[in-house]
Amino acid sequence: MVLPLLLMFLAGFALILGFWPMSIDSRPKLKINIDDPLSGLRPPPGPDRKKLPGDFLLVITSKLALFNRPLAISPIGRRMYRDLAVARSRLTVEEFFLIKEVLIGTFVFLAFKLNGNGDFFMFSALMGIAVGYMMPELWLKARIKKIKEEILRFLPDTVDLLGLCVNAGLDFMMALKYVVEKSTHTVIIDELKNMLQEINVGKPRRDALRDLARKYELADLSTFSRTLIQADRMGTSVIEALNILSEDMREARFRRGEAMALKAPLKMLVPLLFFIFLVVAILVAGPVFLDFFQNNPLKNLGH
Repeated sequence: MVLPLLLMFLAGFALILGFWPMSIDSRPKLKINIDDPLSGLRPPPGPDRKKLPGDFLLVITSKLALFNRPLAISPIGRRMYRDLAVARSRLTVEEFFLIKEVLIGTFVFLAFKLNGNGDFFMFSALMGIAVGYMMPELWLKARIKKIKEEILRFLPDTVDLLGLCVNAGLDFMMALKYVVEKSTHTVIIDELKNMLQEINVGKPRRDALRDLARKYELADLSTFSRTLIQADRMGTSVIEALNILSEDMREARFRRGEAMALKAPLKMLVPLLFFIFLVVAILVAGPVFLDFFQNNPLKNLGH
C-alpha cells in the first residue's frame, strides 16, 4: 500500500513540475534552425541509417527529462550544471535528475519487494531513497576529482610549452594557438582551446583567464591565470612570468609526489593487516591450536 501511494505522489509531483511556468527562466536563448545546412548542427543528407532500439529509448528519456526543467533552474540545478560542466559530462541537468529519480524508484521498489510487510520497510525505503540520490552524486564527484587530477598533472608541461614558444619569439596569443594545435588532447589543452575561441570572438583575455580559474577552483590554475592577468595589467614580460610559473608548478608537483609517497605506507597498512598478517597468523598459529585441541594437556589435570 505504501509503494502505490509513493508512486502516486511522485507522479503528481512530476506533473506539477511539468506544468510549472517557465517564464522565470529569463536567460537569452539563441534560436538556430538545425535543418539549415549552414548551421552545422545536422550532418548533410546521406544514406538512411537503420533506426535502433536505443534511439527510441533516448527520445523517451529526453521527453521524460523535460519534467525536471523547474529543478534545473533552481539553485541546486545551477550547482549541478557547473559540476556537470567541470566533469565534462554529456548529460543535461534534467537527465541527471531523471537518473536520480529512476534509482530512487528502483531502490524503493526493491525495499518493498524484500521487506514489504516487515517492520523495517520504512527504514529500508529511506535508505533506498538516500542511496538512489547519492549514487549519481558520488559518481559525479569522482569524475570531477579525476578531471582535476589530470589538469594538475599536465598543467606544468603545458606552461613549459608556452614558455618555450614565447622564448622563441612568439607573442602569448600565437604561442597559445601553437600549443593548442600541436599538443595532444588533454583536459587543459581543451580548456585552453575553448579560452582561445572565446578570446577570438571578442571576450577580453583577462576575463577568459579569470573564468577558467573560477571554473575549476584549483590553486595551480588560479596561480596561472592570476600571473598572466597581472603581467598583462602591469605590462611586465610574459617570458619571465611563464618561466617563474613553470618552476613553481614543477616544485609543487614534486611536493605532491612526495606527499603521495609518504601516504603510501599508511594506505598499505590496511591490506597488510587484513590480508597478509591474518594469513601469516593462521599459518603460524593454526597448527599450534590444532595440536592443542587434539592433545589437550588440561584433560589430565582433573584426574
